[in-house]
Amino acid sequence: MARVITFGELMLRLQPYNYLRFIQADSFEATFGGAEANVSVSLANYGLDSRFVTKLPGHAIGQMAVNSLRRYGVDTRYIKRGGHRIGIFYMEKGASVRGSICIYDRTHSSISEASEDDFNWDEIFDGADWFHFTGITPALGENVKALCVQACQAAKRHGLKISCDLNYRSKLWTRKEAQEAMTELCQYVDICIANEEDARDVFDIEAENTDICAGKLDREGYRSVAGQLADRFRFEQVAVTLRESISASDNGWSGMLYTAASGEAFFSRRYHLHLVDRVGGGDSFGSALIYALLSGKKEQDAIEFAAAASALKQSIEGDYNMVSVSEVEKLAGGDGSGRVQR
Repeated sequence: MARVITFGELMLRLQPYNYLRFIQADSFEATFGGAEANVSVSLANYGLDSRFVTKLPGHAIGQMAVNSLRRYGVDTRYIKRGGHRIGIFYMEKGASVRGSICIYDRTHSSISEASEDDFNWDEIFDGADWFHFTGITPALGENVKALCVQACQAAKRHGLKISCDLNYRSKLWTRKEAQEAMTELCQYVDICIANEEDARDVFDIEAENTDICAGKLDREGYRSVAGQLADRFRFEQVAVTLRESISASDNGWSGMLYTAASGEAFFSRRYHLHLVDRVGGGDSFGSALIYALLSGKKEQDAIEFAAAASALKQSIEGDYNMVSVSEVEKLAGGDGSGRVQR
């Protein structure tokens, strides 16, 4: 069984029920989520040995966060306990022409104040096959960026594949800060995952003939973006999510996988999504791609699996993707009827 390590921040997610606005709400639904944790849960659901690394406070809310991972089989033994608070994000779900709103409250969270003494990377990576992180994690502070560098260096010493989802968050750092940090980190990365905004915001690489606000995408533009990223950083593969934003409720969704050695780009089928919860869509794409590649799937099958898994996620409330391999393969095989299973 392949072992995958992910490293990042696990946060408390507070959300008004249904589609209420913040100013309407008098109660909030509490769940947990975070980019790399979302990946770990998906991989555990697919049957892999999935290990999540972070730092969380030792109090009861920190334990709730740990338990939210354990219930799905994620290995939490290397979660460091300490610090004073868990990061929080408030989520207001959009609908129709009203977009969703995310407000962060994560300053001085335990992971943002972590130090190199908190993690023994050589021990963590012993016997592992893959390491995954995102551009959100180094954005938490210079100390966390240094931890990401140390983790990548250790992963390379142990011969792991490294994947990174660029995941630019303008509320955490500037484009210049992101470009400087990710330029350093990407020298260690084998598989890059991104969307059209990430490539533009972090590396000034923009898809031609594409208007994300109007829902207009051009496949050749994305092939060019992936090729430029691969050339700049010598990535083995670049995966791109293609979201056509028709409204906050309806999106077109597909994916592309570019292989640098051959220069070929493989596109998945396109899904029309009536969104239940789009948060975690990119994470479910990344985790499914990792699973597919570790399982030996060829490029076309791998991108079909990744796109189908992330399409299913966006029909599910919360950050975590609660689907099995067989459910993903059913959709990837063309059965998107949504008929009742009896």
